[in-house]
Amino acid sequence: MSDHHLAGDHHSSPATTATTALGTLLLLPSELLHEILIRLALPELLRVRSVARPLSHLISSPDFRRFYHLSSVSSGPAPAAAWLLVFKKLPPRGAALRGFHGPSGRWFRIAVSDIISPAVPPGEDLYFLAASGSSFLFAANGRRELVVVDLSAQSARRLPPSPLGPRGTSSWRRFGLKLVADPPGSSQFRFLFAELVNNTPFLFEYQSDTDAWQSSEAVLANGPAAPAGPDGTYLCAAHAGPDCVMVYSGPGVERPVFFRPRFPHNPNAGGHGDRLHVYGDGSAVVVRSTVVDEPSRTRVKVVAGVDLYGLGPEVGGDWQLVSTVPGELIEGFRKPYAVMTGLLAEREGAIRLVLISNCRGAWDLVWLSYDRARGEWRWVPVPDWGGAKGLNMAGIAVSSTFSRLWPPAPTICR
Repeated sequence: MSDHHLAGDHHSSPATTATTALGTLLLLPSELLHEILIRLALPELLRVRSVARPLSHLISSPDFRRFYHLSSVSSGPAPAAAWLLVFKKLPPRGAALRGFHGPSGRWFRIAVSDIISPAVPPGEDLYFLAASGSSFLFAANGRRELVVVDLSAQSARRLPPSPLGPRGTSSWRRFGLKLVADPPGSSQFRFLFAELVNNTPFLFEYQSDTDAWQSSEAVLANGPAAPAGPDGTYLCAAHAGPDCVMVYSGPGVERPVFFRPRFPHNPNAGGHGDRLHVYGDGSAVVVRSTVVDEPSRTRVKVVAGVDLYGLGPEVGGDWQLVSTVPGELIEGFRKPYAVMTGLLAEREGAIRLVLISNCRGAWDLVWLSYDRARGEWRWVPVPDWGGAKGLNMAGIAVSSTFSRLWPPAPTICR
């Protein structure tokens, strides 16, 4: 499947021809025009905005932006309401993110090479860590530093070293970091990560408005006590299978606290097979797999079950079984794999799980979403964009705030 470029201020067709073709569309009532435009994916919307001045003014107006955001949220917490972002390891000159949009079922190519090249030297080894709003965070392995790309401002800059000093890409653990647009919809952000320092959990936070880091030593939570606030942050400071050290900061505590939640016995899980543990945003997923007995082939496994666990309303408690993915849903993406990793994130009542597996050099992506309010699982098949075979994947993220990206309206010379 070919990529569709995200380019808000450029269009391959001449402006006069496009404007003529849209003449009938521009005559429609504004309410009907809104209903048509909100059904477009963000990259398509930005292309349309560049075609004619009336559309540019309409799409850039605060009323339409608010309408588009509300429509995006009301579409439900399914995978379609978020973006799956993948970065392929290439030199900065050819670096590109690829974003999968559920409603359209297509991949979009988000070019970052021209934006990021001034901030990193040629040949730098980049790894994609996280995304929120218009901010995309990368780790540069050669220079051992962080680089943030602001897609809205078309700019990139290096972050100052964290209190732990320069860090290579292998030092960043996905379960222990989080990027947050703060305030929502702005280009400002906070980047948090938790780490064990001399066997003591610490929370580190970078704030873009001050361009400075803060560090806090976490204290042990004395069992379930303070209620967790809706704006609190859970990070996994360390993990080894089912054993993990969780760090919480936010409402309900004066300073970060840590605890070691335990998993309950699950009678439906069985006692055999491989277990993959995925942590994120105060939830955990256990992927149960069985080995395929085929002596003539490389040792492969298939997914047998997926269990979702959550923490209780109070900080410091153990894991609680929330839900199990229905077996008929698993049959839809049940494929042999050799290695697997995962990504777990929650926003606006939706828990999104991405499983990334590899078998004989071919990558496969499984995207699931759990609606807390309805207690329902959904799966959206992710098509191959044509480059999954032999792909040297260098980072993956899920962002439900990407559709809030609104670059400034193009300037029209008079």
